[in-house]
Amino acid sequence: MTGPLPEAALGIGWRPQICGLIDQLDGLDFCEVIAESLTVGDKAAGTVHVPYELEELRARGTAVVPHGISLSLGGAEPVQDARVEHLSVCARAVGAPLVSEHIAFVRAGGLEAGHLLPVPRNRDALDALTANIARTRAALDVPLAVENIAALFDWPDDDFTESEFLTEIVERTGVYLLLDIANVYANARNRGRDPRAELARLPTERIAYCHIAGGHVSDGRYHDTHCHPLSPEVIALVTEFAHDHPVPLMLERDGNFPPAYELLDELDALAVAAARTPITASARAGLR
Repeated sequence: MTGPLPEAALGIGWRPQICGLIDQLDGLDFCEVIAESLTVGDKAAGTVHVPYELEELRARGTAVVPHGISLSLGGAEPVQDARVEHLSVCARAVGAPLVSEHIAFVRAGGLEAGHLLPVPRNRDALDALTANIARTRAALDVPLAVENIAALFDWPDDDFTESEFLTEIVERTGVYLLLDIANVYANARNRGRDPRAELARLPTERIAYCHIAGGHVSDGRYHDTHCHPLSPEVIALVTEFAHDHPVPLMLERDGNFPPAYELLDELDALAVAAARTPITASARAGLR
């Protein structure tokens, strides 16, 4: 696999609540910052404010990837120019090797959902996604990767399975795939399917990097929360997948942050999955 990030790279989602811990990691290859969290600096000059902790990481050689959550690539309406421009400005501000967004919609008819919503897996949705991805890529100076989301429901009368739909998107647009392995697990488990079979059908040669996040089971369904520990089943799935596909792996945590040593243990688990030397030694020393 050849992509914007090195094979078997290790990363973490940069969040202000854990930026001090991230700063102590040995040889962190990349981190991901929510693009909408980078506020506008000089509007006339088209700049954003980059936190100094993030700048220090960049200075040490850690790649920074802006991750958008509000483009609504899967919406029936064209993506908004101002939102695409913000993503582009963020990429320039941090010298990003790529940017990423979601295969989802978040607004329709001027109404904001406040959540990432699944698109119907049909040909009309593919046409809308293709147009919005093309429009977004044309405004960016770096590659774009699109992410599969976790969803508790499917639209009726889908024309494609999830893996078929993702493959169609990649083949139509040439975009990279941000593969959320935990989301594949969640969707497969909740629908009685085999997550390994779903992963096997994906266009692995176009994977830019992978998200791995925690979740929990409630009312018999697995919920992708980003606020719980990684499940043993997800770690096992990641380990099997990374053995055959040396892709960059990234730990995602968005809330209910645990003690530092627990986050470091999860990073070490991903390092083992990627056949990498753990990168947490200096951070653990700082906890003593």
